[in-house]
Amino acid sequence: MDNSSVITVFTLSGLRGTTNYRVTLFVLTLLCYCVIWLVNVTIIVTIILDKRLYEPMYIFLCNLCINGLYGTTGFYPKFLIDLLSTTHVISYAGCLLQGFVLHSSVSADVSMLVLMAYDRYVAICQPLVYHSVMTTQRVCVFIFFSWLIPLYLVFMSSITTARLRLCGSHIPKIYCINYLVGKLACTPSIGNVIIPAFNYSFYSGHFIFIIWSYVYLVKTSQTSKESRSKFMQTCLPHLICLIILLFSLCFDLLYMRFGSQVSQSLQNFMAMEFLLVPPIINPLIYGFKLTQIRNKILQFLCGKRL
Repeated sequence: MDNSSVITVFTLSGLRGTTNYRVTLFVLTLLCYCVIWLVNVTIIVTIILDKRLYEPMYIFLCNLCINGLYGTTGFYPKFLIDLLSTTHVISYAGCLLQGFVLHSSVSADVSMLVLMAYDRYVAICQPLVYHSVMTTQRVCVFIFFSWLIPLYLVFMSSITTARLRLCGSHIPKIYCINYLVGKLACTPSIGNVIIPAFNYSFYSGHFIFIIWSYVYLVKTSQTSKESRSKFMQTCLPHLICLIILLFSLCFDLLYMRFGSQVSQSLQNFMAMEFLLVPPIINPLIYGFKLTQIRNKILQFLCGKRL
């Protein structure tokens, strides 16, 4: 029998015990979601409207903000509904879709950060060939594959998960991910182990490249005052965003390992930290640190040219 005909809905247990303050949580969550949209849309619109910002670094930043909106849309609307509901369930198809969106958003985030690291590497370490390397056509290809590869890899993982025959419908979290759905399988699947293992290895390679590039960038930036200034202005925001993402993913991994041993409130924070902090902090860091974006936003708010 096909598993979708057996399991039609999943129950989410992450919100148990929140009945007394669910309205407060709803208001705070809605406020956070509005802030996420505000700061990310501000950066996106600023870059789109100003042709002087049509440079690789800003184009990559624009896509990073778009991805932030994409990932949070897979979580917050359903979470807000659950906060006001007495039953916390999600359909089988909705669970797989939510897992796909969240996984692909994190993967695309890493891809964007790799592109931004490569862009800064070429700009600082090989400035004479920067414009010949980072051409418009090449940037478009980079962006295309930074979206396509995560979507494809996570899609294959989701297909493997969807083929599993499930013997349970309880997910001990506030949202669905493929790992937890896979734990409900009646029998283990080789594909459900190999594909995620490949994905983790693939993106671990991304982090290794970023670390290597920044080691080289730090060494190069010490050679001249100009390189040091360029590093502090354009690389430091990227480095902070990377640290925030790593910190957020570590929280989620800690949830997987120690979630059942801590309070439900802390479990929920660890589960949603990567959907809360990076989408808000990343645009703010770039908005304040990058002079051209900051001046453009201030020009719009003040109604005058800076």
